[in-house]
Amino acid sequence: MSEIYDIGYRHYDGPRLGPGYSTRALTLHSLRGVFGLGRPARSKIIPFALFVIMLLPAVVNIAMMALAQQRGIAYSGFAVVMQAVVAIFLASQAPAVVAPDLRYRVLPLYLSRPVSIVEYVSAKVAAMTVALFLLVAVPLTLVYVGELVVDMPGPPATGEYAGALLMALVLAVLLSVFGLALASFTPRRGLGVASVIVVYLLSSASVPMVYGIFAESGNESAASWAWLLNPFWLVDSVQSWLFNTPPHSIEGTYPNGPASAVILVVLIGIGLAALALRYRKAAAR
Repeated sequence: MSEIYDIGYRHYDGPRLGPGYSTRALTLHSLRGVFGLGRPARSKIIPFALFVIMLLPAVVNIAMMALAQQRGIAYSGFAVVMQAVVAIFLASQAPAVVAPDLRYRVLPLYLSRPVSIVEYVSAKVAAMTVALFLLVAVPLTLVYVGELVVDMPGPPATGEYAGALLMALVLAVLLSVFGLALASFTPRRGLGVASVIVVYLLSSASVPMVYGIFAESGNESAASWAWLLNPFWLVDSVQSWLFNTPPHSIEGTYPNGPASAVILVVLIGIGLAALALRYRKAAAR
């Protein structure tokens, strides 16, 4: 004979916040993880140290404007000049966003709730994008505020500053999708860091080699396409076309602007598709 026992379970009668709230909560949790918030103190050292390094050129810029009435790094070229620091930030923190869920196999728990793979990937990409955008945008904004306070001769470079912020966001999206895609192929954080750094170094080292090969053969137009192998120069090429800012490649040349924009959009799409496929496969295990 069967018996029914009342073990104290009660129905939930409160508001149901839905998948949108779950996605926002996952985004905020991942963003906190990028900066080591809620984690041991050692997890905060690298992200905040790199953030301080990014602020140093901004402080120097303001000092130059105050003392010599002269601008330093242009708004449009800030991300290109500081690309090594941004790449290190991406390599060190992207695995922190994706590796724990893969390593401890908690992805099925996320997907057992009303969070789809698309929403999960969107939350991770959004968190990394916000972190990278802040890394570039905060120093840019500090320099712009300094320019207004110092009252440099002539009008402030508001248009260049706004364009640089927009392209910083685009750069953050591009770096996030590829950085997270590379880091997601291994649950080990060290291997994820190494994979992102190696890809960045290869993309940077291949530029002068490819450029030199075409330039020596007299094909300058083909040589200019070599700059698009590096994501920072690719975004700078689009920025130069959209906002008529000077190119910040070493040779001062870029290929056709609309073609660069198409390549940029295609690469972001490829990165998002790779992330979705990777997590679809991981969720099926």
